[in-house]
Amino acid sequence: MVHIHSFQFSPFQENTYVLFTDDKNCWIIDPGCYYSEEKQDLKAFIASNGLTPKRLLLTHCHLDHVFGNAFIHAEYGLTPEYHKLDEPTMKMAPVAAKMYNIPGFETSPAPKSHLKEGDDLTLGNEPFEIRFCPGHAPGHVVFIHHAQKIIIGGDVLFKESIGRTDLPGGNHGTLIRSIKEQLLTLPDDYTVFSGHGEPTTIGHEKKHNPFLS
Repeated sequence: MVHIHSFQFSPFQENTYVLFTDDKNCWIIDPGCYYSEEKQDLKAFIASNGLTPKRLLLTHCHLDHVFGNAFIHAEYGLTPEYHKLDEPTMKMAPVAAKMYNIPGFETSPAPKSHLKEGDDLTLGNEPFEIRFCPGHAPGHVVFIHHAQKIIIGGDVLFKESIGRTDLPGGNHGTLIRSIKEQLLTLPDDYTVFSGHGEPTTIGHEKKHNPFLS
């Protein structure tokens, strides 16, 4: 069984996720921890639950989703894994930090490998599917656990909203197509754990999301 714990981190109120299984292996997804207290909260949760971090996964590489990459690398020896098309987004993160007047940004370590759409990842014995969902960011991916109907969705689809597309590499038409082809084709009872805000379901968004009608 997959367990999910979320944190809301940084001035951007970004959702960082720790996924773990009964064997105590875990993934850290989109580590947005910026303040030292946030980093220690993440570390304390992992330690208090006896978890062993195995992978550092990114849905995409916007600034608010990568604040903690350097910390995770220093603490657990993990390097980030993300889609190769989001390499320019990662390289822009230090520039974005300066634009938003956010000091002390720690440069992310380079990835040893990239994620590919259609690949399967396994946490413990639990398989996840990677789906390619560009539009908010050029290399955006989502992670889907079909057995428990879970989607770790990053900034593609929010409760009654969608990801912004006015940032470099964003495209509104591409995002809408990604949502309709990659997410809305899933059953209504799949839960979307988004990069910001509360979870939602595919069925709720089909009925109530004004961007998708």
